[in-house]
Amino acid sequence: MLLLDVTVVNVALPEIQRDLHADFTDLQWVIDAYALTLAASLLIAGSLADRLGRRRLFGLGLALFSVASLGCALAWSPLALNLFRGLQGIGGAAMLAISLALIGAAYTGRDRDVALATWGATAASAVALGPIIGGALVDGLSWESIFFVNVPIGIVTAALLARGVAESRDPSATGRPDFAGLVALAGFMSALVLALLRGNEEGWGSSLILGLFAGAVVLLAGFIAIERRASQPLLDLRLLRNPSVVGASLGVLALAISVVAMLTFVVLYIQNALGYDALGTGLRLFPLTIASFFGAVATGRLRRGVPVRDLLVAGLAIAGAGLLAARAVKPGSDWTVLLVGGVLIGLGFGIANPAVAGAALGTVPPARAGMASGLNGSFRLLGVAMGVALWGSLHEHRVTERFGDLVPGAPARAAEVVATGRIDAVAARAPAGLHDRVAAAGERAFVAGFDEILLVAALVAFAGALLALVLVRARDFV
Repeated sequence: MLLLDVTVVNVALPEIQRDLHADFTDLQWVIDAYALTLAASLLIAGSLADRLGRRRLFGLGLALFSVASLGCALAWSPLALNLFRGLQGIGGAAMLAISLALIGAAYTGRDRDVALATWGATAASAVALGPIIGGALVDGLSWESIFFVNVPIGIVTAALLARGVAESRDPSATGRPDFAGLVALAGFMSALVLALLRGNEEGWGSSLILGLFAGAVVLLAGFIAIERRASQPLLDLRLLRNPSVVGASLGVLALAISVVAMLTFVVLYIQNALGYDALGTGLRLFPLTIASFFGAVATGRLRRGVPVRDLLVAGLAIAGAGLLAARAVKPGSDWTVLLVGGVLIGLGFGIANPAVAGAALGTVPPARAGMASGLNGSFRLLGVAMGVALWGSLHEHRVTERFGDLVPGAPARAAEVVATGRIDAVAARAPAGLHDRVAAAGERAFVAGFDEILLVAALVAFAGALLALVLVRARDFV
């Protein structure tokens, strides 16, 4: 539900714009409202779950997400849609932050390894299947259907939760929650994620973005000061003294930056540059999905004999190798050149995803499972926001530079459109007799930018593997 609601909505934006008469800013907030409330609530939900009960808070989040989804489907204006999207983010944060903690409380030993592998395979499949499901729902029914579909899923999940999930919490947590820390943390995450989401559009040196980053730094400093004095902090800062906790957090950050965020640009290449529709794009990502599934299954089988650290390192390294292999793309290439790289990326992600979840849960006391799950989710979301911002900036800069060299005097706006992969749109507006030249230049410029961000993403994955190798230690596992 959570991961599909990120990828599917992107496919539906043109229909939403038409039906609700939304402007560009409204459409931005369809994405941002969900991302901001999700970011602001993740760690808070995980920490409160340890205190109030993980099953209870997960159920509340599920109910809120399902009701908000119904509200999105019935939205009568862009403002109503964006308000319901914000509520979806809060409910989604409770589910995402607590899901790992529920698994950790319900299973031990071999069973936990299998459960985490299943969780990882589901997450990997959802990322790649989003465009397929979104395209089918939007084309076959309507944009409202992508929200309606969450309601029956929510009802089934609620029945499973009531029937088979036991309550768990931190027995030592008493007294009132850390409200001051809650406000400071929500403000910090909101300011940081909003700056990352809007940086490319507003300009990284603009007063708005610099102000958001400055505000994030101040709020983070305030949060740390509050947590040091709190008797029962929202985030126990002593956890960060454990190298393995830091290693697991940096591992999931590297995975989100290098793979999850990079998939946005792989979709951009297949859908815009190569001209496939949403359903066709999703089908061409299916080998990556299958590889992710089998990677997660392999992790579940290997976990009893192979340390989590080795699986995490191997997954990140394989994903990095896949990103390098994807650089086989050249002007005139078809999507098939991505097959080898896509399979390796999917396999690496499938191995690393449950491994990093196992490291997050295994290196903290059971009473702090919700906090660890929320921390894992926060680093994952930050990684996606950082990756999309970084790849977007690098890609656009390289495309603009290359397109300017190939088509001297071309307007900057033309290069910006080329960076999105809409090369045909730029070529169509070229003067008579120059269409083919502009189209060829646009393709070469786009591929140059795509090649560069694939290289940097691979380096991020390798750096994450190295950090996990150094920081994650067997003796730190509880």
